Amino acid sequence: MADEEEDYMSDLFIKQDVRPGLPMVRRVKEALQKEEKQKEANERNRQKSVKEEEKERRDLVLKSALGNENKGFALLQKMGYKSGQALGKSGEGIVEPIPLNIKTGRSGLGHEEFKKRKAEEKLENYRQKLHMKKQANEQAADQFRVRFKNKQEERKMEGDLRKSQRACQQLDMQKDIDVPKETWYWLEPEEEDKKDEEDKDDECTSSDLSVSEKLQLLTAYLREEHFYCIWCGTTYEDSEDLSSNCPGDSAADHD
Repeated sequence: MADEEEDYMSDLFIKQDVRPGLPMVRRVKEALQKEEKQKEANERNRQKSVKEEEKERRDLVLKSALGNENKGFALLQKMGYKSGQALGKSGEGIVEPIPLNIKTGRSGLGHEEFKKRKAEEKLENYRQKLHMKKQANEQAADQFRVRFKNKQEERKMEGDLRKSQRACQQLDMQKDIDVPKETWYWLEPEEEDKKDEEDKDDECTSSDLSVSEKLQLLTAYLREEHFYCIWCGTTYEDSEDLSSNCPGDSAADHD
């Protein structure tokens, strides 16, 4: 009786795994293994479809080499053909038979070509869009460069106009001319009385002429009235001296 009782101090009892939750983990693992075995059994016992059986038979036949029972192969052997030899009199033909491509889908003939053509058209449209986008970016960059160049030229002309206005005012005052021929021929004073500012608010202070047109008119006035060339920075003795020694009446003539 005492031998049948468990010895709680023996090594066998102590080595037992008594971690919490272990029985539950063991049962889950056994259930998964049972489910996997059941799936394998169902797969073995499952009846194959007609298409699957036909495919297996076809693959088996295609993988096996032709034997002497094949009439075509027997005729080739009679003409000197040996297994593994290339076709043709000089042996430059094919060695393996032409592969058999079985159409298993339900799409009609030419569907693959249609899909290929559609894919090529889609790719071509994508390339055209990229090309158009690139052209648009290049055109925008060109327009920016043109605007930047025009802005620089405009700023240069504004500087030349101020330089001409300053020279015109000095030359006019040397001839005791107190009032400019045109209001914009002289530089406007930096500080003005409030009364003058109110008067200017009532009248149009900006001319309809562009900076380029003003510069041309003022340059012509300086040359005719004072024999002065803004580009040379020189006052000549008379019109003959001016025309003889001055390259021209524009900045381009002095480059």
